[in-house]
Amino acid sequence: MIDWTLNPDYATGEAVCPFSDIDRVFALDGELITHDSLSRVLRVSIDGKRYYVKRYTGSGKNRTRRWFGLRRWLGPPRVRAEWQNLLTFRAWGIPTATVVAYGLERRCGAFTRGAVVTEEIPDTMDLAQMNYRNDPRLSDRRWVAEVSRQIADIARTLHAARFAHNDLKWRNLLVDGRSTVYLIDCPSGGYYRGVVLDYRIIKDLACLDRPARQRLSRTQRLRFYLAYTQKPRLTDQDRKRIQRIVQFFDGREQFRWPAGSADR
Repeated sequence: MIDWTLNPDYATGEAVCPFSDIDRVFALDGELITHDSLSRVLRVSIDGKRYYVKRYTGSGKNRTRRWFGLRRWLGPPRVRAEWQNLLTFRAWGIPTATVVAYGLERRCGAFTRGAVVTEEIPDTMDLAQMNYRNDPRLSDRRWVAEVSRQIADIARTLHAARFAHNDLKWRNLLVDGRSTVYLIDCPSGGYYRGVVLDYRIIKDLACLDRPARQRLSRTQRLRFYLAYTQKPRLTDQDRKRIQRIVQFFDGREQFRWPAGSADR
């Protein structure tokens, strides 16, 4: 069974040929951007525009579940979560990449492959690359304040809906020439409740803060948190949560799982 959807805005013109069905998408050639055991991302150019094609052939990162084949039947495939989350972000008013086409194929009820096609957001760079290249905009206090405010709004929107990104790192935040922030790449995000939601929120905020420690001042980081909470000043509860955020990754950088162990 094949479930495939093409964005109606792309149903005519050049895009209808390469993205109209899953077979054509998996036959595409392009520039390899990244790959892992589950997926490959290609960048293709069509009619003067560039698109990112993310193709999945695995069902999950846990090797044990993949080995026994349970993930192929149990739980939603990561590709489905990815396109659903991107569409949800847009519905919530969060700037993100335009989804051009998406879908998956199952055989005898088991997931076999899937893909998501998004249009490139022009004139953008992710924050991780900007940090790596020592981009001068990161030293511009006005620019940092504007970008931080948008990221705070994005994080608050997610968390207010009981949604956690689970990989809210600088590499998944794009900024264009007009200082607009875009949230991308969210195959592992989901909805939570109670203490699990609280833990996931701390993780999201810690992922944002970890590179900020080396790049931004304490005042800039504090202003981000206040913008996130929409408060004029910190409360005792905020101070406790900030401590949890700052300490979230303590000791984790030094520890590495032995080679060949299952992904955690």
